[in-house]
Amino acid sequence: MMPLALSESYLFGLPLVEIWFVVMFLTLAMFLWLDGSNFGIGVLFGLVDDEEIEESMLAAVAPLWDGTEVWLIVFGGAMFAVFPDVYAGLFSGNYMLMFLILGALIIRGVSPEFREQRHDETWQRVFGGLFVAGSVLAPFFLGMFTANWLVGSTDLFTVPGIVVGLAVVALATVEGAAFTNMKIEQPTGEITTYGTLAQVAYLVLAVTTVAYLYLFVAGMATKVMSEFSLALVGLTAVLGVAYIVMLRSGQALYAFVMAGVQTFGLVALVGYLLYPTIYPITGLTAQKAAVSELAMNLMTVVLAIFLPLVLMYFAVLYNAFRGPVQVGEGY
Repeated sequence: MMPLALSESYLFGLPLVEIWFVVMFLTLAMFLWLDGSNFGIGVLFGLVDDEEIEESMLAAVAPLWDGTEVWLIVFGGAMFAVFPDVYAGLFSGNYMLMFLILGALIIRGVSPEFREQRHDETWQRVFGGLFVAGSVLAPFFLGMFTANWLVGSTDLFTVPGIVVGLAVVALATVEGAAFTNMKIEQPTGEITTYGTLAQVAYLVLAVTTVAYLYLFVAGMATKVMSEFSLALVGLTAVLGVAYIVMLRSGQALYAFVMAGVQTFGLVALVGYLLYPTIYPITGLTAQKAAVSELAMNLMTVVLAIFLPLVLMYFAVLYNAFRGPVQVGEGY
């Protein structure tokens, strides 16, 4: 065993830069899966025309979404701590998108609370609409941010940004449909139909994104056509079909897991297409962007202590609120 040396770029023989690169994207994937299902419920909230189901959907996610946003904070914190130059470049170069993401998250979070303050029909319709808007716009802008990061653009609207933004909204709806059918006592055919349509839309948008990267983004063709990338695309297609089968057969938990694997596959593809570069605008690599070896080692020790605690917290949280909610009621 290699001796512990906090001033070296390896800890217990492990390459720290690569570990932190993976950790950063894993936290993003966790956010897009767990909070993505909450976004998806918000999207479906605007499509369902049943007040009792709407109330049950809100009750199902109310205990969860404050916690799931922790993963987005951890993602930003990991980037700031280990790749500070990338953090500064991305957040300053995409400041408008950052404000839009933050605004959408705030609207998504507070609108259900305001909606419950009064039982006036117009009041509830307005804040219900704001809840839907925040739930659609937050994943859309996050997708735009991720795509612009990947292709090295600071423009607010780009073709890959819009396509990936729509793909993330579709994926969130896929997750939300499975989660909704898990949490209500009598899964509805309407939710299942929307989940199926969203899954088809996600697959189409994912293939469109890959084709665009291959055809129009310089330097991407080789990686896009690599065995790893093609395997991820193929796996996503298989999982998408399996998701539809499981959702339509009433196996919502399995469908939710398959939606999660698709989410991790999407984020894995982004990370793979980026690496070893981490900031395409300047060509900065992960190795050059990382902080000193001592700082990385200390951060790794902190991660090893606190990450298991965060995972335990989510295990307890989801266990405490497992099972369906009563129609028109909460837990």
